[in-house]
Amino acid sequence: MATFPNTRLDFGDLKATIHRKLIQKLNLERLTDLDRETVRSEIVQILDALVGGEATPMTLQEKQKLSQEVLDEVFGLGPLEPLLKDHTISDILVNTYKNVYIERQGLLERTEVRFRDDNHLMAIIDRIVSAVGRRVDESSPMVDARLPDGSRVNAIIPPLAIDGPALSIRRFGREPLRAEELIENRSVMAEMLELLQGCVRARLNILISGGTGAGKTTLLNVLSSFISDRERIVTIEDAAELQMHQEHVVRLETRPPNIEGKGAIRQRQLVINCLRMRPDRIIVGEVRGEEALDMLQAMNTGHDGSLTTIHANSTRDALSRLETMVAMANLNLPDAAIRRQIASAIDVVLQVSRLSDGTRKVIALSEIVGMEGEVVTMQDIFIFKKMGIGEKGEVLGEFLPTGIRPKFAERLAASGIRLPSDLFEVPLRY
Repeated sequence: MATFPNTRLDFGDLKATIHRKLIQKLNLERLTDLDRETVRSEIVQILDALVGGEATPMTLQEKQKLSQEVLDEVFGLGPLEPLLKDHTISDILVNTYKNVYIERQGLLERTEVRFRDDNHLMAIIDRIVSAVGRRVDESSPMVDARLPDGSRVNAIIPPLAIDGPALSIRRFGREPLRAEELIENRSVMAEMLELLQGCVRARLNILISGGTGAGKTTLLNVLSSFISDRERIVTIEDAAELQMHQEHVVRLETRPPNIEGKGAIRQRQLVINCLRMRPDRIIVGEVRGEEALDMLQAMNTGHDGSLTTIHANSTRDALSRLETMVAMANLNLPDAAIRRQIASAIDVVLQVSRLSDGTRKVIALSEIVGMEGEVVTMQDIFIFKKMGIGEKGEVLGEFLPTGIRPKFAERLAASGIRLPSDLFEVPLRY
């Protein structure tokens, strides 16, 4: 009886053997002149002959599985291919070659997927980063990249990753999430989204705050869908992942240093350059450093209606982090001057969060009112009130207006955007 159906090691060894024989039989120089489908057809024929010629007894199902996995090694990302084809998976997390986790519906689970060894995982990482002109080695052991479908990739290797190479893939849907789906998923209530749509159309500057995986980019994509097709949008990102709905979009992406450590283009340089590109809207995927100053100055000098995200645990923390980032520009600006810039530039701050049951929600919609002394003043317009945990572990709660009518309501009215008169009223039961 064959041993490999019950032993992953035997199956992995057999796959490696078939893969090696396949490479030896292929005329690689000739294949470069053929189209992908012709190459795939030729490889399938050779592969069928190789698998059929193996002495190890295999069922038809086992032969098909072996052939598909070898094809995944040749054309795709090896053991990760089945995970990439599953569109219910939002994150793929490779913690060394033998531990692969996924996130589905906000919850983590371990998979049976594994690589042969560190070298196998490194070969897949190299394939990913080289496809977008980037590199990863001992001199540059961290890298951000993306897959052809737009998924965001981060890889880190030894000596920084002590136990072996680690790979993280943030998946994005084939179609951008629509506003209606946010409401269906109870990530936001319809009235809040109606207000945000008015904010975008009235060209208010919006900052989206949240933790890793909270849904900042998803919300940014939805809000950007409210921008008119008549406007010119310039997006700036470290790794391109925004999914714009409009046609008139210019996408800019940072560049890492070359092998000599030169030629890096940072987000700050792209923000400064985009001001010369006659943008109607500037969308920065995420502010992380000194580019925050240039972003604020752009917002304060006629480029209103801009959108960006930031990592922070609350709307107040978001402003503190923004202040710290502006200080990184080393212009020795007084704290009060930085806060005045923030207060005059940002109109709305949204806090998004991933809750304990894996759901993602906009837990606060806040307005920046102005300055009180040397403190930026804010007020919550809508909040998510958590009420407990259900029998199945689901978070119980509801979205509520705070009863405060925002100052920006006048700007919305001046832009011809009319909101329901009772939009900001607290329900009577409260």
